Amino acid sequence: MLIYDSFPNRPPSHFTADRVARGAEAGSWQKAMRIGLPSAETLQGGSFKALILTVLLSVFMFQVLRTVGLRAFSMASETYTSGTHSAAFVTCPNDTVAKDLARGIVERKLAACVNIVPAIKSIYEWQGKIEEDNEVLLMIKTRSSKVPALAEYVRSNHPYEVAEVISLPIDQGNPPYLKWIGDVVPE
Repeated sequence: MLIYDSFPNRPPSHFTADRVARGAEAGSWQKAMRIGLPSAETLQGGSFKALILTVLLSVFMFQVLRTVGLRAFSMASETYTSGTHSAAFVTCPNDTVAKDLARGIVERKLAACVNIVPAIKSIYEWQGKIEEDNEVLLMIKTRSSKVPALAEYVRSNHPYEVAEVISLPIDQGNPPYLKWIGDVVPE
């Protein structure tokens, strides 16, 4: 049998008469129906700690989400034309040659940045023989329009008879970084 009554001191209709008769805790239906903040009794012990933890995590997550949102907006608001910049690669016989070339390339504004990747193993054919050498790789970020001047500088300053200078156009990337390359390397 369902109790159907709208008086505030009576249990709602989903409480059965025999449940009330079995001695259901007085006021338990009122606690079950409460909406809002927990009572002082509930906040004792673990629930209070959980509430504090939730508040602290919310404050922290706000900062994280704000930072991510600002970075996404920054990336979306910059424009870049595919192929404007290139990544060029040059192999060198050792660290000394690599550092000298890298410094000269950046000083002459032929590139914004040169990464020196140590200890690569190159296997290639040269004058009819298979060769295997330890080399150092330069990874160069520049404007595509500067690749011919970059290649000429490397050919003029590299100890190899045939220096490797290859480039690939940059299709896309982090817009602020691509803008930086354009700012550092003039047309």
